[in-house]
Amino acid sequence: MLVNQKRFISSRNTVLILLGIALFCVIFFMTFNLKGNISYILTHRAWIVLTMILVAFSAATSTLLFQTVTNNRILTPSIMGFESLFVLIQTVVIFFIDAQGIPYIGIVGKFIFESSLLILFSLFLYRGLFTKLKQNLHLVLLIGIILGTLFRSFSNLLQRLMTPTEFAVLQSRIFATFTRAEPVLIVFSLVIASIIGLFLWRMRFRFDVLALGRDNAINLGVDYQKSVTIILLLVSVLVSISTALVGPFTFLGLLIANLAYSISGSSQHRFLLPTAFLLGVIFLVGGQMFLERVLNMVGALSIVIEFIGGSLFIFLLLKKVPM
Repeated sequence: MLVNQKRFISSRNTVLILLGIALFCVIFFMTFNLKGNISYILTHRAWIVLTMILVAFSAATSTLLFQTVTNNRILTPSIMGFESLFVLIQTVVIFFIDAQGIPYIGIVGKFIFESSLLILFSLFLYRGLFTKLKQNLHLVLLIGIILGTLFRSFSNLLQRLMTPTEFAVLQSRIFATFTRAEPVLIVFSLVIASIIGLFLWRMRFRFDVLALGRDNAINLGVDYQKSVTIILLLVSVLVSISTALVGPFTFLGLLIANLAYSISGSSQHRFLLPTAFLLGVIFLVGGQMFLERVLNMVGALSIVIEFIGGSLFIFLLLKKVPM
């Protein structure tokens, strides 16, 4: 995963350039074509931008760190069954309880409930299996893929038994959208993501050592099992926040992570992390702005990103990118 390229633009300047582009996209999105009740429009757009920033941070950070510990540029957290579990949770709630969800626990309670199930799943998968299988990460990945397939199969079974109304409600929940998140959930997620971000930023130099591989990391004095377990659990929290907030984004992390490897020109995570994050902001905010202002919302941003990311995934498999 190491990147060694001769470049005309330094990694630091690349981050600054991307920061300028991201700020331009945000400002243009916020201020373009302001008419009518300006206060309401700005508030509404601000919540959408915050949601996109949260998703960009979660997708970029979780994918980069997941690929660091697995030493593989193709794998993403979604391959471990997280998004399949999210779809299964939504399907089970609508099928067995109510299309409106669980009314007595409230919006925040529902968000915490969904996130907790995703985190508990990761605790079982990472901490339990990773320890019992003697740190055999590839076997853990295989079990995650199998569980993801199981979740999808059970979801498909229940979806075939639903009424058309219930299925329509489910479809609206399992496709990613940035306009449905409640402000209280956005603030709650922002606080959690900020705390995780500060903690991970303090570990940024340890990530560089872990990227060298298990044996090299241990020889350099890193507690490999503890570090990997912490990283994977924090990755799980970020994935659960993003998925429970807006819905599943399968290939967003893969897309921005591999672009970050290409344009950053550095294998150091102090450059890779902000580069991937800013690319995510540019893709989401700029893409949403392009769809709304240029194409008049002809398509959904999630579908466009999934198509591009899926195409990149197939390209990487055919190219046999170095793991």
